[in-house]
Amino acid sequence: MDAQTLVDERGELWLALAPLWLEREPREADYARMVEVITRHDISLKELEWIFRLELAPVLSRSQMSVAGEWRKFDDLQLMKRLVAHNLRLKGWRRKTWALFSGLTTMMTRHRFNELVERVAVARGEAV
Repeated sequence: MDAQTLVDERGELWLALAPLWLEREPREADYARMVEVITRHDISLKELEWIFRLELAPVLSRSQMSVAGEWRKFDDLQLMKRLVAHNLRLKGWRRKTWALFSGLTTMMTRHRFNELVERVAVARGEAV
């Protein structure tokens, strides 16, 4: 997969989910946008979990742990560049390594993600 395909297929979703890693709790408007984008992309909850753990967390958790991290809002262009670069390399041993350590990279935002999953399930009329 090339960079443009990644941006076309995942860009909107990645940017919608990025507020999960900001210093502040996501607002109602943030959650509403996330649910709307997830619904439009027709992503299963299982696929959403892996996008969260493998595609986003390795990049965004670094911002959370950095002293000079981004706290209020991400620079969308810089974020997209970092996400594309990470995901282009996400094959073989890298994918397995990130899967192994994904519990560590998601622990600070897990409660927010769980809230999002509940909202998506309610919007779809599914059980969590």
